[in-house]
Amino acid sequence: MVTPTLQQEITQLEANFCAALSDPNRLLILYALNDGPRNVTELATELGLNQPTTSRHLKVLRERGLVYTVRAGTVITYHLSDPRLIQALDLLRNVMRERLAYQANLINN
Repeated sequence: MVTPTLQQEITQLEANFCAALSDPNRLLILYALNDGPRNVTELATELGLNQPTTSRHLKVLRERGLVYTVRAGTVITYHLSDPRLIQALDLLRNVMRERLAYQANLINN
């Protein structure tokens, strides 16, 4: 049964997380930050993106509360706000992988 609370939480989930996670580069940024804090230049280099693009992606992630920043002088480092984000992404990847394997199995049989 769809309750008003569930409906409200789903609406907030979509607004806060789904939009932020809809770009593969933002997902890769989250995985990179799971390995440790990075600044924009380090992330751009590691992911093969230009710095303005990386900054735009980080802005989206920061606005949605998925990452936070720490300033040390002129250097701003980005940190993953909650490691459970990676657990959730890994779970979704596992579901997707199993679904693709199932579909491939249907095609081959």
